Amino acid sequence: MAVVGGAELVLGGVVVLAASVQWLTGMGFALIAVPVLVLVLGPVQGVVLANCAAGVISIVGLAASWRRVRIGAMVPLVIAAACTVPAGSWAATRLSEPVLLAGIGSLVTLAVALILGGARAPALTGTGGAVTAGAVGGFMNAAAGVGGPPYSLYALNAGWPIHAFVPNAQFYGIAVNAFSVAANGVPRLSGPAWAVTLAALATGALTGRALAPRVRERDARRLITALALVGGISVLAKGLSDMA
Repeated sequence: MAVVGGAELVLGGVVVLAASVQWLTGMGFALIAVPVLVLVLGPVQGVVLANCAAGVISIVGLAASWRRVRIGAMVPLVIAAACTVPAGSWAATRLSEPVLLAGIGSLVTLAVALILGGARAPALTGTGGAVTAGAVGGFMNAAAGVGGPPYSLYALNAGWPIHAFVPNAQFYGIAVNAFSVAANGVPRLSGPAWAVTLAALATGALTGRALAPRVRERDARRLITALALVGGISVLAKGLSDMA
């Protein structure tokens, strides 16, 4: 899949923004980037690129905070995600492009709505809640590139503070995206597109690191939800239009 001209600029811009936000909050790369990436690259390649890029930025972010990872709580999440990633990958390769676009747009929009509503559920607590969140997140990540919201809801129900949320989100992001890349493969991009993506990831990480002391968490989360909601609705509308 070659990306040229203005599409490369769009690709670079969205990766810079998404990587910056992920550095600030521990998640959000996929919610911001996936709607644009699937429109520029197509649903399959857009999701695969999001998996790769989100995994890389999670590795960079976790390097300084890995000691705060709650391994005991994360193991059930990660194991459950590993079990459902193949099903998500299978669905992504079997569905038509308009159906995939509509499905991705719906999942992104629903995920943002749940996060905005602060959804709480007794089923998302303890080991059972971790397994449920991991299983749903693994499927969503492989199929649509947005595996983070189930983890967010699990952490919300567990009452985790932000200093625990971020490193564990990065740990989960590394694991679930590694599983997804193993199932879906790496994106087929041109050399210039790879160069733009890698440069954008580095720029986004540096930008997020520089902004971290100056940006309030509440403002960063508002930015994530606003951009993700607009993107999700746009992709959903494109999928529905193509099916008509």
